[in-house]
Amino acid sequence: MIKTADLLAKKSQETFTGLPESELPAYLAATPGWEVDGARIAKTYQFKNYYETLSFINAIAYVIHAEDHHPELVVTYNRCVIRFDTHTVNGGKGGISENDFICAAKIDAIFEQSFS
Repeated sequence: MIKTADLLAKKSQETFTGLPESELPAYLAATPGWEVDGARIAKTYQFKNYYETLSFINAIAYVIHAEDHHPELVVTYNRCVIRFDTHTVNGGKGGISENDFICAAKIDAIFEQSFS
């Protein structure tokens, strides 16, 4: 069983191997609100206003940089959609790896601590 605390304790590593589809439910259970979106995972965060939305982006920038794992961000007035995938897996075709869930857990922790 995958635990959120386990993901928070890990650091993203270079990987060329995606997660088997059979393991995704366990990782999703450890990162509530994240969903499979094709060959990536995604979550939408809601905020009171644009200032809060931008504050969240600034707050997660350090984690994204430190993990060297950069998501797609869609930013609007009071919402941010984050999509993670790992470009190096599946022979360079991309897909979902443990790195995506490590970063998802860390971003969730920032949201819960400062924006919920």
